Amino acid sequence: MNRFSIFAGVALMVLPSLAGAQEVTLKMGHAAASTHIFHTGLEIFAKKVDEKTNGNVKIEVYGDRQLGDDKQLLEGIQIGLIDGALVSSATLPLVLGAASFDALQQPFTVSSYEQLSAVLTSDLGDELLATLDAKKIKGVGFVDAGLRHFLSKDKPVTSLADFKGLKTRIVPIPLHKAIWESIGVNPIGMAYGEVYSALETGTIDAVEINVSSIKSESLYNAAKQVTLTGHYFWPGVIMLSGAAWDKLSDADKAAVEAAGKEATTEAYALAASQDAETVTFLEANGVTINKLSDLDDLKALTAPVVATWKEKDPLIVKFDEAFSKGQ
Repeated sequence: MNRFSIFAGVALMVLPSLAGAQEVTLKMGHAAASTHIFHTGLEIFAKKVDEKTNGNVKIEVYGDRQLGDDKQLLEGIQIGLIDGALVSSATLPLVLGAASFDALQQPFTVSSYEQLSAVLTSDLGDELLATLDAKKIKGVGFVDAGLRHFLSKDKPVTSLADFKGLKTRIVPIPLHKAIWESIGVNPIGMAYGEVYSALETGTIDAVEINVSSIKSESLYNAAKQVTLTGHYFWPGVIMLSGAAWDKLSDADKAAVEAAGKEATTEAYALAASQDAETVTFLEANGVTINKLSDLDDLKALTAPVVATWKEKDPLIVKFDEAFSKGQ
């Protein structure tokens, strides 16, 4: 065998190894402001991916709807135009028909950030993420925007009666419509990016939302009454397109999944720590913080919705059972 043949043989053996270690840069977006916890959470994930892949996989984070809103992000991911995103779980049933993600927003079923984090990083969380495989999407973790509360423009809401008839922005999915109709508001489906102007012009009277978004979107300039209802959490799902996932070596895929788990735990701890300081910020900026005098009655009103939704998907039942057991 001549020297050239030996060299060619060695090269053929080395090339696959080099290809497996090839650096990949993925662009990931989200629909919140770059000051929002979604942005921070996605940056935490990006850093962990860089560390765990030894720099093989780089993630560039784009906030402020630069790559689109949740619907556009999901559609782009499905056809491979967008590498990845952090998308509100509430949007998945609406755009993808992924009904099992309604499990994460059953009203008053989760007791704490810690409980939700523990369930989402368990085998049950993996089972939920795996339902995205059929949509050509790889789910790898979660970031939470925080407990949802109630922001109203003028009228303080301190009792159930105060909800009646308020034009309230919701994400237009059947679950949220059912919840808010049971409470007695006039629910209005609207894109997240339109909320500020809708409050300002009086198109809506209120919005159910987390305090992190009230701060990051400066909604406190358009509405000054917050009622701390804590009706459900607001998880975002960290996901990659099937096309982007297929670019990664098996070792890097395992590293990205590990990074997603760790980022979930860290992001939930961060969300839990931020609520109180965000409320203090809002108060300093002229917002009145109210409590609902009959919160137990609100929970009773929404309980039939939880019972109905258990019939819609087996995973919703599994999550409700896990939350009820404190797991």
